[in-house]
Formats: sequence, C-alpha cells, structure tokens
Amino acid sequence: MLLGTWRGRGRGDYPTIAPFSYLEVVTFGHVGKPFLTYTQRTRDALDGTPRHSETGYWRCVGAGRLEVVLAHPTGVTTVEDGRIDGAEIRFVTTAIGLTSTAKPVERLERVFRVDGDRLTYSVDMAAMGRPLTRHLDAELERA
Repeated sequence: MLLGTWRGRGRGDYPTIAPFSYLEVVTFGHVGKPFLTYTQRTRDALDGTPRHSETGYWRCVGAGRLEVVLAHPTGVTTVEDGRIDGAEIRFVTTAIGLTSTAKPVERLERVFRVDGDRLTYSVDMAAMGRPLTRHLDAELERA
C-alpha cells in the first residue's frame, strides 16, 4: 500500500512562522525485515530551496498497530504510535528527544490517508509553547 515513491505539494502554517508552500518527495522502502524505511524531503515551492527532511522506520507491531521512529535535522527525534483504520493511519508522539539547540516540540499528531495512488496527510504540532495546532497539509501521488 505504501511502498514506493510519492511526490506532491503541501502547505504549512504555524503561529510562529509565515505560511508557506512546498514540494515534497516521500519514499517508503523495504529491506526484507518487518519494517519500512521512510525518507521525506521538501523544498520551497517558489524558489526550490531545501526546507525540511526526516528519515526513519515504520514497524508493524500487531493487528492494526504501527510504531514509528524518526530523526529530523533540526535536532528533534520522535517516537510515534499509530493505528491503521482502513485507508487511514493516525500517529501520536509518545516520546520526543531534543538536542541542546533544538526548538522545543511537545507533541505531534499525524494522519495519513491512502486512496489508490493518492496519499494525503496532515500534521498537528504543539511547539514553542503553543497548543496543538494544524501545521501541515499535503497531497502526494505515487511516482
């Protein structure tokens, strides 16, 4: 359902930054073990400069359950627990690690939806002392 490369566009907003649009590439890979590799890269939709990236692993740990471990170049690591309900996957952070220079992130919630060759997602974030707020929305197509 997820294996392969997905490309598309997204938009972001948060109370501490100006709204923005981005282009994105997400790749789910498999190396023969019971997990998926995950890489995500974005660039500015207007000038093509790099924006965000994250990399990690998605593990199926039981009927309808996933665990995700991600590293972000901003000094943040996340551990997320997820549930699969049909074509929808919902994740909530259970642990966040921060380097000494990372901006404070308190919580992330993600929702992925797969409909054939279309992948959409949203990310809500609590960071910088702000409550959980919508941060990202994107729509990707299987490449």
